[in-house]
Order: sequence, then structure tokens, then C-alpha cells
Amino acid sequence: MTTRSTGGRPRIAVVGTGGTIAGAGNAADGAPSAAYTSAVTGADALIAGVPALAQLADVQAEQLLQIDSADFTDAQLLLLARRVVALCVRDDVDGVVITHGTDTMEESAYFLHLTAHSAKPIVLTGAMRPGTALAADGPANLLHAVAVAAHPSSAGRGVLVVMNEEVHSARDVAKVHAMRLDAFASPHGPLGLVVEGVPRWYRAVTRPHTTTSEFDIAAIDALPLVGVVTSHGNMRREIYDAWLAAGARAIVHAGFGGGTVPEYLKPVLAELCAAGVPIVRCSRVGAGPVIRNASFDDDACGSVAADDQNLPRARLLAALALTRSQSVGEMQRVFNRY
Repeated sequence: MTTRSTGGRPRIAVVGTGGTIAGAGNAADGAPSAAYTSAVTGADALIAGVPALAQLADVQAEQLLQIDSADFTDAQLLLLARRVVALCVRDDVDGVVITHGTDTMEESAYFLHLTAHSAKPIVLTGAMRPGTALAADGPANLLHAVAVAAHPSSAGRGVLVVMNEEVHSARDVAKVHAMRLDAFASPHGPLGLVVEGVPRWYRAVTRPHTTTSEFDIAAIDALPLVGVVTSHGNMRREIYDAWLAAGARAIVHAGFGGGTVPEYLKPVLAELCAAGVPIVRCSRVGAGPVIRNASFDDDACGSVAADDQNLPRARLLAALALTRSQSVGEMQRVFNRY
């Protein structure tokens, strides 16, 4: 770990994992900003490119991974969580900022939100444009992320995502646009904004997280395999059978609208539940609650209603629930609580 210390300010560890914020392209040849190579710039260089960081904090740079976030696996997710927690327990670290690719940022943020037992600020940020693009957004996002992590009001709010001057909770945030700078949004709105370099808060998350979560990365060696299936017209049962054959211990079914299941699939889902592979119903819409027994008889099937968890978060929450219990009732309790 390389330390840049100027003394007297909050001490923030910046953990680099790659992504577009660490990407570069050949802007000189007129290539569009979407044509670039991800994860080529190191965390030290990212920090050096934002001199204003020295006015906010003593920043420590560490390169944990250097990958496109699409390449994140559960093993790397566990690695990230363990490293973040190890940093948070240190007396010389007041907060952690993670530079991360945007494709799976919401998944890493949510996993940390549920498994990192620390009240210290943990903030993820990234970029929609590489550093070589015209009007690159990475430097400003990194500056704002460090500003949020360094501010005492950020403590105890759970894991945060800072993008485009907005501060989102990992409980809610999702990437909702492929290219725009305002690509991240939360169905209930952001927790706050970064205004003149300082977080300004407007709401708080009431669901358990970090220090109040029953899940702890220190007790998790691996994540059970959880399959995912997104609804569409003319669905087939083979994809569910394939997940069963692959050893999935649960399958998340992203249904139409409020979690609707086609009539021809209802017997398939019931068979899976009877075989000990719970079905978790969420919505392919990505926002709004799925109500238990409302459009589908969950009691008869033995399935779980995901409330407002979207597909990626439902997969992670189901996997975490399975690390503690095989009970469908316990899994439903977990989804109701988190």
C-alpha cells in the first residue's frame, strides 16, 4: 500500500478494482468514448490525477484487482469484502473508497452492505467514461466519493454509491442506463447529494445493514450457487432443469410485472420447490414490490416473494440466506427483513 500523507485530515483508503474509471482509449484518433480498454490505470495514478484530494484527506492507494467489473465472480466478491473489512478495523483508516466498474457495482455494494460489519463509511464509485474521454466523469466521482467517505456524517449509513453528485444506498441503487452519466438511480431516490464538496442528506435506510446485519463476511467461506431466470414470452423449462443439474440451491425467477408466473410454468416451479430448490420470485421490471400470494400461490408452491429486491440483489440475498439455513420460511424472513 502506498501512502500519501499530509497530516491532520481524515485517512481514507482507496481500493482499486479496475473498471471504466481505470480505463483508457486513444482519444487522438477520434474513437468514441465507448471504444476503450477497461482496467489499465492503477489506483495510484487515479489519485494523482485528482490533486484536490489532498485538500480532503490523507489518501492511501491500494490495487486489489485490475479487471472489468463484468469479470467479477463470487470468489472475487468475497476477496473484496474481506479486504474492505480488514481495512475498516485499522486505526489508521477512517473510511474506504472502492473504485469499481459500473456493470456490477450495485452487486458488490449490496454484498458489502450486508456483510461488512463496520460503521466506518464504505463508498463505491466509478465512471461511465474512461479517463481519456472528453469530459471524463471519473475524476469528479472519485473526488466526491472521498469527500463523502471523509465526512463524519457518512458513518453508520451503510455502504454508499457516489456517482454524478448523488449519494445512493447500496440497498436500492441500480445501473439503469448504458451510457449516460446519470446511469445510477434508486427507486426511492438518493440518500443525498454532494453539494459544494459536502454530503447533504435527505433520507435514511431503515432496513438492517453492516453492523446490524446477521451476515458477516468473517463467517462466510463461499456462496451457494443461486440460478437466475428472466421471464419472456414462450419460456421453456430446460433453463430451470439446467440450473438444477448445475447444483443450484435456489433459483431467482424474475417474473413479469409484479412477479407473474405463466400458467405453463407453475408446475415446473412447484416441482423445483418440492425437490428442495426454492424459487425466489422478483420482478423483471426492477422496481416495486412482489407481494407474497398476490399473483401466485407461494404458500402452495413453497416459493419466496422478494419484496422490492431486483434480480441481482435477490440472487445475493438468497445466497446469503442459504449460508445460514435451508428453510424456505427462513429465506422469506430474510427477504422481509432486508
